[in-house]
Amino acid sequence: MSHTHQHHYKVDVTWTGNQGTGTKTYQGYGRGHEIRIEGKPTIEGSSDPMFRGDASRYNPEDMLVTALSTCHMLSYLHQAVLAGVVVTAYTDSAEGSMETDTHGGHFTEVVLHPVVTITADSDPAKAEAAHDAAHHGCFIANSVNFPVRVEPRIVVESK
Repeated sequence: MSHTHQHHYKVDVTWTGNQGTGTKTYQGYGRGHEIRIEGKPTIEGSSDPMFRGDASRYNPEDMLVTALSTCHMLSYLHQAVLAGVVVTAYTDSAEGSMETDTHGGHFTEVVLHPVVTITADSDPAKAEAAHDAAHHGCFIANSVNFPVRVEPRIVVESK
């Protein structure tokens, strides 16, 4: 018998882009907003510059790719412990692809490129295999309707 647990997350978003005329015209309002989560620093957001946004602020597309990358990393670190693999460094250069048309848009895939450094006495095969387990355990990857590919590289520290 499976036990389910409910988890809830509260995010407050405030649009800060009213330049005096609200949304009277498409060009007449800013895309700026603030994302607040109690007890955490405020995140300044906007839309992608392609959609009249501020390139110096985070946009929803950035945040979605970030969520997938960080979720995989955290899931991977857990799987590494279970596999007896000692990770000493982890970086990722994640990339997302989105397509738009006259009806809107959607992500077509996200590709993660984690580079994982492990100790010399850790098993590189187990380090590689932990990525598959991490991917299947990632809550965010399990929640999206497009492929999330993981193309890892394992680096073994010299003794």
